[in-house]
Amino acid sequence: MVQRTFMNIENVTEGMRLDQAIVNRAGKVLMERGILLKKEDLDSLREMGIVGVYISEGEDYFAEVEDEKLSKETVAQIEKHIVKDQAKVNLSESVKQRVSQGIQYLYSNTESADFADASTSITDELMRAINENDAIAIDIGALKISDEYTFKHSVDVATMSMIIGKKYGLDSKQIYEIGIAGLLHDIGKSKIPNEILNKPARLTDDEFAIMKQHSVYGYHILQRKEQLSKDIIYGVLQHHEKLNGRGYPMGVDRNKISLFARILSIADIYDALVTERPYKKGFSPRTAVEMLMSMTEELDIEAMRSFMSSIILYPVGSNVELSNGEKAKVVENRPECVLRPTVVGLKSGKLYNLADDLSCASILIL
Repeated sequence: MVQRTFMNIENVTEGMRLDQAIVNRAGKVLMERGILLKKEDLDSLREMGIVGVYISEGEDYFAEVEDEKLSKETVAQIEKHIVKDQAKVNLSESVKQRVSQGIQYLYSNTESADFADASTSITDELMRAINENDAIAIDIGALKISDEYTFKHSVDVATMSMIIGKKYGLDSKQIYEIGIAGLLHDIGKSKIPNEILNKPARLTDDEFAIMKQHSVYGYHILQRKEQLSKDIIYGVLQHHEKLNGRGYPMGVDRNKISLFARILSIADIYDALVTERPYKKGFSPRTAVEMLMSMTEELDIEAMRSFMSSIILYPVGSNVELSNGEKAKVVENRPECVLRPTVVGLKSGKLYNLADDLSCASILIL
């Protein structure tokens, strides 16, 4: 049986088998799925700013690849219909390292005189990554910053919130500030006892009551930072509030929840769902998106639409398995229909327009 794993590029070594096609923005395949990676391949991936790839292991791999040899007709069909993905945020390894170190500094030095300056410095890095190629999308399967949960989570939430905000229509200043709010949304956890914060099991009710105070602690930390706007501070305070009034810490309803908090909430919930913790396995990106879609009473619908239209679940060039048993290659993503891209069957060469073709209505990506 083949095991497919997403790995940070820094952990990929020579001889590992690439389990995805590497495709440039024009749709040209730069590396074929199934190749054994060489040193020069790894160097190229790093130069392209690719943060991670899918790797496969297993003795049945060659049988699977054999089944997927493409006919000329299928290749022609793929080339005819392939449409490059929306421009995605791309964080180089050096940027990721600086951002991760900066976040760790903030959480360890909440009373530092240069706390606000350090926050803006990190946000500058993220803003540059978004502006470099006018990024309006995120490959959420590859959004990883570090292996340490708190720091990874903070930067993931900041990056997603900035892209959601951009799609929502926020101006540059607001996008920048929601990035700061995303970085700092859990800063109050620096005041939570370590035995609760790092407990390798589910929290008791009493422990969870303490944990829920982290947004209040964050509010008090940031309230003393004159350089930070009220939008940032209230975004941090309210990022666990729900539109139906069932959130915390204050249980306010939709009319009293700031826009920043509404956007942060979606990014925060999504990233928490997909992240594996000692006491739970992470949900798949698809399942997490479906769970978010079911939370219409709790989450802002416009912010949700902005999230849905800015994420890429199945990057163009990746292979997927359909519920009809056929394997297929993704050739186009539809921002308004993120769960149902257009794909081409690898054996049949058939085009499956999962978003619009009624004859494909019963076909799902597994």
